[in-house]
Amino acid sequence: MVRVPFRAAAHRVRHRLSQLVRPKSPARTPGEATGSLTGAGASRPYVRALGMLGVVVAGAWLGLLAVGSIRTPVGPMDTNMTLRPSLTGGSKINVSPLGALELDSHIAPLRLDVDVDRLDPVRSQALVDQPERFSGLQDEVTRDVAAGTRELAVRSCVAVISGATALGLVVYRRPRRALAAGGLALTLLAASGVSAYATWNPKSVLEPKFSGLLSSAPSLVGDARSIVTEFDIYQQELARLVTNVTRLYDATSTLPVYQPDPGTIRALHVSDIHLNPAAWHIIASLVEQYEIDVIIDSGDTMDHGSAAENGFLDPVRDLGAPYVWVRGNHDSKVTQAYLEKFRNVRVLDNGRAVNVAGLRIAGTGDASFTPDRTRPVGGRAAAELEGMRLASALRDQEQAGTPVDIAVAHDPATARQTDGTVPLVLAGHLHNRVNEQLKGGTRLKVEGSTGGGGLRAVQNEKPEKVRASVLYLDRETRRLQAWDEITLGGLGLTTAEVSRHLPEENLEKETPASPSPTPSPTGSPGRPTPSP
Repeated sequence: MVRVPFRAAAHRVRHRLSQLVRPKSPARTPGEATGSLTGAGASRPYVRALGMLGVVVAGAWLGLLAVGSIRTPVGPMDTNMTLRPSLTGGSKINVSPLGALELDSHIAPLRLDVDVDRLDPVRSQALVDQPERFSGLQDEVTRDVAAGTRELAVRSCVAVISGATALGLVVYRRPRRALAAGGLALTLLAASGVSAYATWNPKSVLEPKFSGLLSSAPSLVGDARSIVTEFDIYQQELARLVTNVTRLYDATSTLPVYQPDPGTIRALHVSDIHLNPAAWHIIASLVEQYEIDVIIDSGDTMDHGSAAENGFLDPVRDLGAPYVWVRGNHDSKVTQAYLEKFRNVRVLDNGRAVNVAGLRIAGTGDASFTPDRTRPVGGRAAAELEGMRLASALRDQEQAGTPVDIAVAHDPATARQTDGTVPLVLAGHLHNRVNEQLKGGTRLKVEGSTGGGGLRAVQNEKPEKVRASVLYLDRETRRLQAWDEITLGGLGLTTAEVSRHLPEENLEKETPASPSPTPSPTGSPGRPTPSP
């Protein structure tokens, strides 16, 4: 007895909802079926268009997943090339099991994935038996990449048309609609190709992002000096990259290290260690791997600045490079006095300048001391006033004929006051990276926490990442040429990533009109070759 009124009420609710969603339409013709898709589509054509678009995108994606990849040899390696839907585009080269390289090569809803499956034993053995074949490997790799790209384009067209047509036939059960879906899929693919062509960035190879074990091998793309002067055409550099990966596979026992370049000064920028003892092992490893000339610490090495913490600083003596340090707001004058006793440490304060590793560096300690994380006395105004004093000291150095190459402060508010008085100023304090070209021409680089936020990081919901940067400076001009940002997973994580960056003024330099000469397998002068 209760079901009848309940069923009637439910029917009334459905009827009222249908009236709200679909307004009344003119009287239907006798041949028009009530509630048909045709009537609904006629009153709301955008719904039909969105439905068609959804079918096309889903079908094209399924087609790419099913048959939109090819296997092709690239030099002595077997690779798998695939186009994948993506919101950001770009290219990704997976070198299993070593890691991956990501390139911002284009902006389009498609990403190019290249999986290096294996090193063919027959072809690689032929290279070992006939070393003279390395001289032609660059051209061979270039031809293989071009041929594979053409085949992938054809295969992708077939894949998206077939996938969209098949899904359209399943959904609409009308051949005309299915063919329309296939045509629209081809149009979208062509539009994506035009977008990729219009946004194609051949200089993306200059700024690759490494992940996995490849983060230990930045020499795959050469040193800072050569990437500014030698990189010309994306295809040639991709070929060079693949050739070096071939050599990397051949050296199965160890990964290559970054070989020093006499024309480049390497400075390691660290900051905000906050009593994390693991930071010293990381810094020592980076000094050895990158052949670091000088370490620059922008402060907050300690947590409370007490005399009891001073023993934490003892590993600084054995890092293998000169150590330039400025006081942070967690470092005390007691800490500063302890470090001043170390033979390899240069403590900078009140605008003091020193010559280290071919660079002239000046800096100042933080205006505040807040070991208990209280609000500093004077706040931002005190930090800016300290920056003005530093800027005045830099101008005095300029007038004395000893201009400063790098200024160092802990607080970015202090560092900003040096704009126009020095080419590069380094800071910390924020536990995040900042790279900014200031209005007066000074580049501000703020480093994250090399200690992963210190031992207090365990209080956070997520581990804070460990950050450091390797700066490459020209030995003659002492200007920044490039930098590598090293990012490691925080407490309990084992991820590693290295990304290379160039200043905008280097990226905007015009490339030579004539193609660069094909490099020899042993590397051109000034360009290191990966070695085991």
